[in-house]
Amino acid sequence: MRIPTANLWPAARVGQRLLLQARRRDTLIDGHKLVYLERGKPGPDRPTLVLIHGFAAMKENWGLWLQRLPRHWHLLVPDLPGFGESDYRPDACYRYETQAQRLEQWLADLDSDNLHLAGSSMGGAIAAVLAHTLAPRSVTLLNSAGIPEHEQVDLRAPFQSDRDELLIPRDWKGVYRMFNSVGTGQPTMSGLAMAGLLGPDLLGRRDALEHIFRDMLADALAPARYLGPDTPPLQVQWGDRDVITPSRCVNWFHTATPQAEIHMFRGVGHLPMLETPRRSAAVLERFIRRHEG
Repeated sequence: MRIPTANLWPAARVGQRLLLQARRRDTLIDGHKLVYLERGKPGPDRPTLVLIHGFAAMKENWGLWLQRLPRHWHLLVPDLPGFGESDYRPDACYRYETQAQRLEQWLADLDSDNLHLAGSSMGGAIAAVLAHTLAPRSVTLLNSAGIPEHEQVDLRAPFQSDRDELLIPRDWKGVYRMFNSVGTGQPTMSGLAMAGLLGPDLLGRRDALEHIFRDMLADALAPARYLGPDTPPLQVQWGDRDVITPSRCVNWFHTATPQAEIHMFRGVGHLPMLETPRRSAAVLERFIRRHEG
């Protein structure tokens, strides 16, 4: 199979944005240009939902949800600093708590008391921190990073991970392995297509991804320290075939946040919003409608 070399992703990104009828905006936060998509406007009769992507991902990961969520909702979908169209700075810190502080600064002037958060993987870890600092109406975590695999783990202990071998592609073989592992671990046509489309962009970000991954590991379980019985209404979505954040992580929520609403999707891997967008968007919508006041 011929390996593509041209970076077609910028054109595809524009096409997706037009299809979703979302506006591209940018602002300056902590020395970073932060680029985000916005659809709808804030208002007293509609929720504002912030969607936070995962590691080595970007705002476009939420495209299938944007097709399914109510058109009158106000949606904010950022490229986190260091990813996508937002700036990366070699001298900056990208720990979960630092990234959460940047998003909190970004949202400080938001004219809405009907705020909801949803985050995937690394984005879930950042949403967990924001759940404590922003006090949103609801929080949804999808296969969240920052959650211990065992209930007795010391949340402040040093943490090691070999996931960088999978999540930071260093050659085209690594690109294809990554896209066919973040789902159920089995090769798929969509995984091959996404590898071909996004491969040039990912391979060009290797140094940035290694830097951000190191910063994440520096306090890898910090997000779990922000979750507890006083957490705002919490929904947990997980794929039972995840090879990145194993499904046993869900057991931690039963003790730490017993009030959480948990959905385990069978046959789904690390990205429910891409692998089962209809079901995952539907349970999110019902959850937000119950908690939008």
